[in-house]
This record gives sequence, structure tokens and C-alpha cells, in this order.
Amino acid sequence: MRTATLLEKTRHRTVVVIPVYLPPGSDRALGARLLRDNVELCLSQIARPEHVCLSVDGARFGEDVAAEYGRELGVRVVVGRDNGGKLVALRRGVGAMIECPGVEYVAAVDADGDHFGNELPNLVRAAEHARACAGAAEVMVLGQRTSPHRPLGFLRGELEELADRVLMDALAFDAARCGVPLRLECAMAPHGVVDFHSGYKLFSCGAARAVFASEPRPCGFETAYYRHAIEAVMTVEALKSGARLVLVNRSTFNEQPMSTFGRMDRAQLMADTMIWPCRRLDIPVRFVDQWLRNHLPALLLTTLAPQGKNELLAVRRLVLEALGGEPGDDAEVLWGPLFV
Repeated sequence: MRTATLLEKTRHRTVVVIPVYLPPGSDRALGARLLRDNVELCLSQIARPEHVCLSVDGARFGEDVAAEYGRELGVRVVVGRDNGGKLVALRRGVGAMIECPGVEYVAAVDADGDHFGNELPNLVRAAEHARACAGAAEVMVLGQRTSPHRPLGFLRGELEELADRVLMDALAFDAARCGVPLRLECAMAPHGVVDFHSGYKLFSCGAARAVFASEPRPCGFETAYYRHAIEAVMTVEALKSGARLVLVNRSTFNEQPMSTFGRMDRAQLMADTMIWPCRRLDIPVRFVDQWLRNHLPALLLTTLAPQGKNELLAVRRLVLEALGGEPGDDAEVLWGPLFV
């Protein structure tokens, strides 16, 4: 495809939705500056400012900042009255943008300053490649971090790797049961781990509608669905709708500029990233238990004793209890292989 056409796909046929949440107790000035940087980088790639949308998750959590950028930069702003979670904000923002004339792609880009709008053309190019070469009608492109540990830190990087590995197991199990092979030709992951929990994703319009305009499926776990497991929700619903998975390596800062991870119950947060997809895909709990037993000993976090092991065991316990399993004796879980 000619470069001019690829540029046109990004500049004129892609819309960007940025969920905005500036929580109490955070450095509000830093959050506002990072959001502005993010918006300006997106605007450097998108021809029409109104094709960039700030979707504020609760009027008290950033409406004033978003409104200022709307007036000054011309971006579109939508605001939810209450704080419903990141997925609610994305559903509201995508709903406002997806019917823009001529739109082919919808990008969901986190506002934390670690997702660079100037790399958006690479995601569009990869989507076009998959559609042309692999015959994929619909796609979901992940902006894959080459090292999640660097921006996230050791603890969160290890926990997200566990969630990524379990999600891949669940998707493969579901594919085998449904008789539809999981196609990964366009998903070459460094170190063999797909970065499902990256907050930089691009959807073709059909995939975006399947994810954001379909009937919500919390499966009895509303907090997981709307707040904690959002990246898994987007991945599962896109792939279940028939979208092809595509990966593109992207840049990150060596240390994430801003994060709310430390303010959360991290064991429950990480457990939820596995609980919802396993319930949504109806995975038998004995398989989930074995996948955790498979992956936990391989994580470097187990070498941080006892804190690392305790973190992993707490997450495992929450996952199995939520899915109706029995965690059993912790001593039977992390013994692993004798030699490495």
C-alpha cells in the first residue's frame, strides 16, 4: 500500500478515545500535564481535532481539565456524571466517536503519559498489513511493551506477566473447545508473552462495536469487568467476535510517570484480571488451578522470599475461591522444578 494511503488512514480515518480519571490524592498538576502531552501527540497524527475524544470517568475527576483542553485544542469531550470505571468511560467515548463519517479505526489510549500518540501510525500500518495479507476482516492491534517490568516495576511487571499467561491459556482452551483455531501469525511476542494488559489498543470498527457497543457481560464480577480486568475484557470480546490479534512493539518510559496501582488492593486487582476472562470463557476451575501451578514457579517474583511468594499465593487464592475452587495447602503450589 502506498505511504500516502497509509497516512490518510491514520490522519483521516482513525479516531482516538482517551479515558480521563484524575483521582483524589493524586498529583493533579502532573496528571493534567501528562494528559496534555498525550493529546498533543495524538493531534500530531490526527487531521481533525474533533476526532480525538477525552472521555471523563466522573465529573469530579477531570472534567475541568478536559473542558479546558476541549476549548483550547478543539478535541471532543464527553463526561460521565459518576465514576463508573475505565470500561464505562471507553464505552461512552467510543459510542460518541465510532459513527464519525469515514472512520475505519478506533484507538483506545491511556492518559498516563506512557502511551505515545506519535506511534499510532505503526498500529494502523500493522492493521492494514493483517487485513491485506492475512485476509482479516476485523483486527485488534496491541501496542506491545518490549519490557513491561521497566515502566511498571518488578512487582507489577511479574503480576501482569502471570495474568497475560493465564489469559493466553484461556483463549487457547476456548478456541479448542469452539473448534476455531487461535490465529497468532500477526502476534509475534518478545519472550513469548503477549502483552494483553497494555493500555494502547487499536480496533477496526467492527471489532470496536463488538467490544464497546455490545451488551455488557460482567458475568457476576462487576468490579473486575468495569475497573480491573478492562484490558482482558477488550481482548476477549474482540477475539470472540472474530477479530485477528496483531502486535506492534511500542515505546515506554523507563519508569511510568504516573500510576494509581499503589492505591489499590493489588492482590484483588490482579486476581480480577484472571477471574473475569476465565468466567466469561467458562473455563473449568481445575484447569485454571493447573495453569497457575504451571506459571507461578517460573516467575522471578518467587525468588523474592517470602514477600514475592506471598503475593502470588494471595492472588491464586482469590482466583480459585472466586471460581468455586479450593486453594488447598500453599506448600504444594510453588515447589517447581529441581533444576533450572
